[in-house]
Amino acid sequence: MKASRIAAAGAAAGVTVLALSAPAFAHVSVQPEGDAAKGGYAVVDFKVPNERDNASTTKLEVTFPTDHPLASVMPEPMPGWKIDVTKSKLDKPLELHGEKISEAVTKVTWTADGKGIQPGYFEKFPLSIGQLPEDTDQLVFKALQTYSNKEVVRWIEVPQEGQEEPDNPAPVLELSAASEDGHHASSGDEASDAKSAEKASADTAADSTSSGGTDTTARVLGIVGIVVGAAGVAYGVLAGRRRTNA
Repeated sequence: MKASRIAAAGAAAGVTVLALSAPAFAHVSVQPEGDAAKGGYAVVDFKVPNERDNASTTKLEVTFPTDHPLASVMPEPMPGWKIDVTKSKLDKPLELHGEKISEAVTKVTWTADGKGIQPGYFEKFPLSIGQLPEDTDQLVFKALQTYSNKEVVRWIEVPQEGQEEPDNPAPVLELSAASEDGHHASSGDEASDAKSAEKASADTAADSTSSGGTDTTARVLGIVGIVVGAAGVAYGVLAGRRRTNA
């Protein structure tokens, strides 16, 4: 009985560690650096994990919502990546600071000119975006992730409230409420925002470098959990045989 309990405990430990490491195998997501307030500007990061053990991520395509177009989209230069910004004509022009905007960014594409995102790592792709819409609580960005073996993963399924998360969910940016006084960035504020965005983007690059091993650590913990579980089972079997032979 004691040997069986030890084996069960070892197996449970392995399962627990695997459960803790599961978030390492995540999907493409988007998060703001600070607030993404309605009517304002924000720096957002598209976090892209490599979910394959035998291929690198070499391309990321992010499509912008056409129902809530953004007049300003500025990517941060990233070593090892070529960035292409695609603009399209708007059916209905936008008005920004008294000026009519007839086109907006509809897609941003990052293509690796080096090794890309290798197995066991993730990378953040920052953008400064605005002016954020005031008539919606979220923005949906559909994304395509291409691997070095030509596999394409389509993160385009829109999550629905009250339903389970789809297998390939699209990145969703949640927007916070505007400030109570209703103040939005003016032309002078935009310059300050641009400087803040530049600094935040630089911090992101440093954070990406220092955090790149997080997924690898999680995978190692998962493997350790499997080994611990297997060892517990093996011990239980050997102990049972010894008792039988005795």
